Amino acid sequence: MGEGLRIGVLALQGDVREHVATLAGLGAEAFGVRRQRELDLCDGLVIPGGESTTIAKLARIFDLLEPLRQRIAGGMPTFGTCAGMILLADRIVEGTVGQETIGGLDITVRRNAFGRQVDSFEEDLPFAGLDEEVHAFFIRAPWVEQVGEDVEVLAAAGGHPVAVRQGHLLATSFHPEVGGDGRVHGVFVDMVAGR
Repeated sequence: MGEGLRIGVLALQGDVREHVATLAGLGAEAFGVRRQRELDLCDGLVIPGGESTTIAKLARIFDLLEPLRQRIAGGMPTFGTCAGMILLADRIVEGTVGQETIGGLDITVRRNAFGRQVDSFEEDLPFAGLDEEVHAFFIRAPWVEQVGEDVEVLAAAGGHPVAVRQGHLLATSFHPEVGGDGRVHGVFVDMVAGR
């Protein structure tokens, strides 16, 4: 499915190993990205869950923030999960003072919208384009409060979008790398392949 595709996982913080393993299981050449030279090798990129403010600060420290913005603006397929969704969002509600995002996705997200760590939950969700529901893991998850007109909602939970796509950008509030179901990553691999 992903043979010949080089898909990086931003490896500054978060569920890096799980994403690499899932992508490799789909046949992609998957690897961690911490430097611009590694970013330059990517056909596509996953921005994992973790802590969005920490990832943004580390991206700036590692001189990756502007190269990430340039590659994404230039059309590199990118998939953000949980904190990665926040980092791809153009607008944040309940963000920290001075919080930066990479941007590119015409959505407004609310950080920790579903609650704190103790409020984590699992739910089966219909997901546009997939025949069977996705078992989604929500951990301190954001939700989408507002979508731009070019944004397609792929899944919703609690009355809010939790999976969206806009052109070459895909984002989920939940963690598809948890639980061994690679179908959402498969959607992204197809995007990277241009299918």
